[in-house]
Amino acid sequence: MAGELVWPIVLQLLGVVVVIAEFILPSMGLLSVTAVGLFGYSLFLVFSKVSPMAGTTFVIIDVCLIPLLVIVGIKALAASPVTLRASLKAKNGVKSQPPEWAALVGAAGSAVTDLHPAGTAIINGKRYDVVSRGDFIPGGSAVAVVSVEGNRIVVTQGETGGE
Repeated sequence: MAGELVWPIVLQLLGVVVVIAEFILPSMGLLSVTAVGLFGYSLFLVFSKVSPMAGTTFVIIDVCLIPLLVIVGIKALAASPVTLRASLKAKNGVKSQPPEWAALVGAAGSAVTDLHPAGTAIINGKRYDVVSRGDFIPGGSAVAVVSVEGNRIVVTQGETGGE
């Protein structure tokens, strides 16, 4: 009977390792499915080869162990150096674009590439990735910056930023 329990115990331990690995490796659920398969096959072996009483014992242990592992894994991941602990918010001084971009509003330039609606423009002698408001603007056309929204520089065709 002890020899028949070796493989189910090994499969259970492998299932535990896979559950822990799920918190570290980005597997899009593949490791979760693998862990469920390992636990399931282990239970199948115990119920079919050993006894229903041993199988019930394994189920009880799994019902207690797996949620505990999930909680411990989440806490360990939250404390790991891999996770981002600080929030990146404007009120904390984080900006999604360089501060000098705000000064671009109203500036004139020229489209280097066709803008349909995204492309490249030269504004104040520097090259920027820009977008129009959905309009096609041919390359070489004069453009003007009408707004800076997050990390987007929005332009319209023409020398002025007028609507």
